[in-house]
Amino acid sequence: MTYLWIKTFHLLFVMAWMATVFYLPRILVNLAEAGGDAAVRARLLLMGRRLYRFGHNMFGLAFVFGLALWQGWRLFPNALPNVVAGMHWIDAKLGLVAVLLAYFIGVGRMLKGHEEGRALPSAKALRWLNELPVLLLLGVIFLVLAKPF
Repeated sequence: MTYLWIKTFHLLFVMAWMATVFYLPRILVNLAEAGGDAAVRARLLLMGRRLYRFGHNMFGLAFVFGLALWQGWRLFPNALPNVVAGMHWIDAKLGLVAVLLAYFIGVGRMLKGHEEGRALPSAKALRWLNELPVLLLLGVIFLVLAKPF
């Protein structure tokens, strides 16, 4: 039962983090299209900062629960199973998660840079950039469900 609760919380925080991964680039698109409207720009920057901070918190919690799922059996062998026992799909999954995290940090830096006066890419380029995490998440989901290797 402990395993199911840990897995439930891991999935909850992963979903919350992915929502921020998907929405933060949309805020950048809106900033790129805001033009010279200072009030709209200020509101979007505030939303972006708060969302980025929230995303980091959700990633941290997802990481802690994921770590417990992955390695918790070493500390609590009677309560938690070894869910990866010699399989290497987890290595590929963690690699994709690392790329997603790097993407999220990169988008956050774009937001901070824009706040400091640096220009953003075009709205069209930002829309394309917004599609990348969908493909990465598809890979993560496939690896977790299929456990192909």
